[in-house]
Amino acid sequence: MLVLARKIDEKIKIGDDIEITILGITGDTVRIGIEAPRHVRILRNEVYEDIVKQNKEAFRQIEIPQELQKILNSKKPGQQE
Repeated sequence: MLVLARKIDEKIKIGDDIEITILGITGDTVRIGIEAPRHVRILRNEVYEDIVKQNKEAFRQIEIPQELQKILNSKKPGQQE
């Protein structure tokens, strides 16, 4: 993990396309602004974790046809028993 110290209005560049600006600091809260291309998805970690959890729960509810389940459970090429 890279750890940086920044002051208000200072920026951090990620690659050529992403720029993070420190907008303000109040107590233990830091406000940041993120400029990135539209195709880059930016989420707060708690939102991301909730999406992952919901996706896993939805996947568990999907019924996989028996024939497909047999294929998924079968020995794969190069796999040892």
